[in-house]
Amino acid sequence: MTTDLPRCAWATSAPDYVSYHDDEWGHPLHGDVALFERMSLEAFQSGLSWLVILRKRPGFRAAFAHFDLATVAAFGDADVERLLADAGIVRNRAKIEATVSNARTALDAVPEGLDELLWSFAPSTHRRPQGLGDVASTSPESTAMAKELKRRGFRFVGPTTAYVLMQATGMVDDHVATCWRATA
Repeated sequence: MTTDLPRCAWATSAPDYVSYHDDEWGHPLHGDVALFERMSLEAFQSGLSWLVILRKRPGFRAAFAHFDLATVAAFGDADVERLLADAGIVRNRAKIEATVSNARTALDAVPEGLDELLWSFAPSTHRRPQGLGDVASTSPESTAMAKELKRRGFRFVGPTTAYVLMQATGMVDDHVATCWRATA
């Protein structure tokens, strides 16, 4: 990790952010499990700092069986109580229950697979932001994604959460024009 490269302004306040920015954020991510993990973590992040989620990610992975859809979908009341007692994750009942419900929904209501569904909303063109002030919080595509996910029964997936999911998984590239990742 080189610390002297020009980066998006949000990514410079902590080493965890630098690593995430340089190695993950905005890189195309595929696979139902990988996308389910990111969707779940973005939902847990709602109202919190992403840094909290990044630092707890190993705990989330352990607590949620590495986000294996079938395993999480089979979680019951005892698992929810176990998760509520787990200091290694964000202990929010609504978000925990939504994650379990979303795993069930992904298996039952997404016959084409989560990867294909989510990536179907990736815009064919996207204008790179010039600066942090130009980065959107939603888009027509994220609004459409959120609407379709809600229609299928997913929870904690509003337009803003859908947009940050799109940013994190490379569906849109919001590295600002002066960022070294924008030219990589």
